[in-house]
Amino acid sequence: MRIRKKRHLSERLLAVKDYLIVPERDIPNVLEAVKDKRYFNFKNIFSNDNPVEMEIGCGKGGFIVQKAIQNPNVNYIAVELLQNIIVMACELAKSKNLSNVKFVNSGAEYLPRYIPDESIQNIYLNFSPPFSQDGYESRRLSSDRFASAYKNYLVDGGAIYQKTDDKEFFDYSFSKFVEHGFDVKDVSKEIENGEIENVKTEYEQKFNAIGIKTNALIATKKPN
Repeated sequence: MRIRKKRHLSERLLAVKDYLIVPERDIPNVLEAVKDKRYFNFKNIFSNDNPVEMEIGCGKGGFIVQKAIQNPNVNYIAVELLQNIIVMACELAKSKNLSNVKFVNSGAEYLPRYIPDESIQNIYLNFSPPFSQDGYESRRLSSDRFASAYKNYLVDGGAIYQKTDDKEFFDYSFSKFVEHGFDVKDVSKEIENGEIENVKTEYEQKFNAIGIKTNALIATKKPN
């Protein structure tokens, strides 16, 4: 489904420019673009040396804004492809006057161009589109190319936190992270029972309200 451009989108994006990072798009071909590194300098972006965590596919920003509020000594990078959506996330962060969250308007496939190796403490994948394995597997945010990239981004001991309502996609992701050398744990029951901290996304709240359970895993990068 095509999303209609929001009214006054340009003006709204300009109003939240301090929260928004729009990477260079001078090389459209992703395979060529990722060879030409333009790494983010997180110290310059946040004006401190605090640890950095990243959400890929942040939607309207409810999850990452709540994380930023709860953890003022952690910096957060949130990635979202659609400008119609990311503008709402930026506006939410601005309304809370947060200084420890920035939003990157980019597709996840371009991130190897911008995210330095071993610079991210944790990665959050919340209710990513499951896509079909028939012809669309490479778009899955836990497919081989992404799992490999996450391993590069993460520090030793850093982790991927993934939640989804799709059991088949969950099982696929679990096996992929194992294949790529992560220590993977199913924490679905712990999430359901409230045994571990869980900031709920907008989707998760809606799904849980109608009885759809959350499938959750933690994939930890083993030290070299």
